[in-house]
Amino acid sequence: MNLTRIAQPGRLRLVIAAVIAAIAGVLISLSQVASARTAEAAAAGDGPKPSIVLVHGAWADTSSWDGVIKRMQADGYTVYAPSNRLRGLPYDSAYLADFLHSISGPIVLVGHSYGGAVITNAATGDPQVKALVYVDAFAPAQGQTLAQLLASSPGSCAVPASLTVVPFPGALSGVGDAYIKQSVFPSCMANGLPPTKAHVLAVTQLPIATIALTQKSGVPAWKTIPSWAVVGTTDHAIPLALQLAMAYRAHADITRVHAPHLSMISNPGTVTNVILQAVRATS
Repeated sequence: MNLTRIAQPGRLRLVIAAVIAAIAGVLISLSQVASARTAEAAAAGDGPKPSIVLVHGAWADTSSWDGVIKRMQADGYTVYAPSNRLRGLPYDSAYLADFLHSISGPIVLVGHSYGGAVITNAATGDPQVKALVYVDAFAPAQGQTLAQLLASSPGSCAVPASLTVVPFPGALSGVGDAYIKQSVFPSCMANGLPPTKAHVLAVTQLPIATIALTQKSGVPAWKTIPSWAVVGTTDHAIPLALQLAMAYRAHADITRVHAPHLSMISNPGTVTNVILQAVRATS
């Protein structure tokens, strides 16, 4: 009798059992790794990416966000830069609020200069807006006007002598469109930028209705929505002391940058990084 041949089936069964046990062990390990990664993702708030909405200020237009838009899109974010109508704070805020309602999912809302006052009013009570980012911006309290804020901290270059006011159809009595004089714009709004760039911005600026400076702000969104602030330390339009005072009052996370009033043009990388900080903190 060949004992070797008789033993072979038993040995084969043992080998098969060992292989099955090894495969099972590998599968269990992979399952544990996947579970751990899922838990880590959940802890990090790995939900849908928010839409980024960028609101320009007075004497600017949507192109002022070009550098930020390119960086945010490269990171895979959906970005919107609606035109700020610059017709007055109640109108502009209502216009932006309607625009926000057309977007599905979470939103990080960013405002520059006068756009900061607009987002302060437009986002109030909107559960989709998860974070506010102020860029060289106004963040008024309830009942405040922009004129009052500027008067509280002298030093702004955006004074009546620096403006050219022109009429427009349908305007209320005494209301006009205010432009920064082209001769003043480079030193006032774009100090530190290349002269050729500053002069182009002076020509392409959008005017703001003068009534916007004297209309009272409503209940501020920053009371209930986490806020961040980029503060240009060489800003000639909104004095540094005023920017800091508003940012502290809003309990904003503050980033100082050596930049003029248009820091999203001079330092788009810094502004983008602050927006990403807001995304990570609120996702």
